[in-house]
Amino acid sequence: MASKNPTWLGPLPALYNITDSAWQRVAESARLITVQAGVPLYRDQEACENYLVILDGSVRVQKLAASGQVITLYHLEAGQTCELTTTCLLGGASYPAEAVAETQVRAALIPKAQFLEAMFHAPQFREFVFSSLDKGINDLITLVEQVAFGHMDGRLAHCLVSRAGAKKRLRVTHLALAEELGTAREVVSRLLKEFERQGWVRLHRGWIEIGDLHSLRALASQTIV
Repeated sequence: MASKNPTWLGPLPALYNITDSAWQRVAESARLITVQAGVPLYRDQEACENYLVILDGSVRVQKLAASGQVITLYHLEAGQTCELTTTCLLGGASYPAEAVAETQVRAALIPKAQFLEAMFHAPQFREFVFSSLDKGINDLITLVEQVAFGHMDGRLAHCLVSRAGAKKRLRVTHLALAEELGTAREVVSRLLKEFERQGWVRLHRGWIEIGDLHSLRALASQTIV
């Protein structure tokens, strides 16, 4: 049977294939937005009013400490939902962090009342939400383990490997990496210089080239001690 879901769900098969009529009504209530790079999708301590689905682009969810230090909690890509948004909607809490567009982002916003209606009346949607939430919590626990027990050089290696992918090139600044890892820019610069001395990377202005992926992966595997 053909889906009666709105067309904006087309690139999101996990949601598009939900056949609960309650979900299909709720999906129709979504508001589509476009946010430019650098603009927050939500702010720390802001009331949570909408379920957030990323349709295109990349979002960084981060926590800013009183000292000014920033740590990245996770990234959101096309087809993903925001775990903090989900927990805030379910618990009636304000956001404990902020989400900033890294690129131009298209997203769908489902109002809180409609989201809760779908959670109550649409079992398939509820299963999707809890499955996504379970993965997000596990990812956050991994982050806590890395911050608490991981060596910074291993965490940096893991970050470089995961973000560079098959391209072996990463367009990123030392400051952005420091914010990703929740440390000082000077720490990242010092470690990158050591990586370059070992021949593992080559540093350029505004981007990093991976020279020895095997060695970086070996170091990254030692992130949790």
